[in-house]
Amino acid sequence: MIKVYYIKYRGKIWGKILITGANGNVGQYVAKYALQNGDNVIVAARNIEKLTLLFGQEVNKVKFDFADTTTFEPALENVDRVFLMRPPYMGDYHDLIPFIEAVKQHHIKLICFLSLMGIEHNPIPPHYKIEKEIKHLHIPYSFIRPSFFMQNISGVHALEIKNFNRIIVPVGNALTSFIDTEDIGKFSARILHEPMNFQNTAYEITGPEAIGYNKVAKIMSEELHRSIIYPKLNSRVVQRYWTEIRGLDKKYVKVMGMLYFMTRRGLAKRTSSTYYQVMGEEPTNFRQFVKKHLRSWQ
Repeated sequence: MIKVYYIKYRGKIWGKILITGANGNVGQYVAKYALQNGDNVIVAARNIEKLTLLFGQEVNKVKFDFADTTTFEPALENVDRVFLMRPPYMGDYHDLIPFIEAVKQHHIKLICFLSLMGIEHNPIPPHYKIEKEIKHLHIPYSFIRPSFFMQNISGVHALEIKNFNRIIVPVGNALTSFIDTEDIGKFSARILHEPMNFQNTAYEITGPEAIGYNKVAKIMSEELHRSIIYPKLNSRVVQRYWTEIRGLDKKYVKVMGMLYFMTRRGLAKRTSSTYYQVMGEEPTNFRQFVKKHLRSWQ
């Protein structure tokens, strides 16, 4: 049985923050900074062992699966704030609806949903309908709408960079205002720490500049001390490569294809000062990110 703890914040009693996807690129940083803020955190994922490796024995953990409704109530016990992240393998927004409805029954003070930059004008990705459902159910929300993750370069695309010195991304000369997921996590933790100050808000957050993948390759070449190349490839060729050669899940490739389609249309190039306005500090730039994660490509 998980012990029940409460914290006082500005004279009020707060319960727990449930962080879904806590073993992922963003969720682990939401948890890290929420803990630093003194919040009572419960980290949730399908793999408890991985959570233990990330957070140790002291942090409250719970086994959680969007596809298993029996995991919802144990996860939501004594929770009044939720960080919600759509798992990359779930391309259908309907898969998250049962959990969102369960959240509604708990009368929480805030659901912080990791969405996408520009999603309010793009009904194709599942995030659009998830936002609509949260609003429809009148759950107090804060939508975090970041640009592309820098961690895509150190994650899904690292294999080609590490082994073949190639960046395989189908966006041509389009610009991207990359953001470090650690900054997203830090920003989200701040929102969750002060839920009453951020109810029913949406924040578009980006890195400090928009750059093309030619510049990405140049920066990486300079920091890794070897030539990294960005070949401009057709989207269909790349998606076929991801599926047939890399063996990536077809649903994941479909969502990734939609996101890169948005990038080619110029929807990922906007920069925002929102991060600085809320946090009082500049977000990480791409060169800083590369220096911090050199081992990902060595």
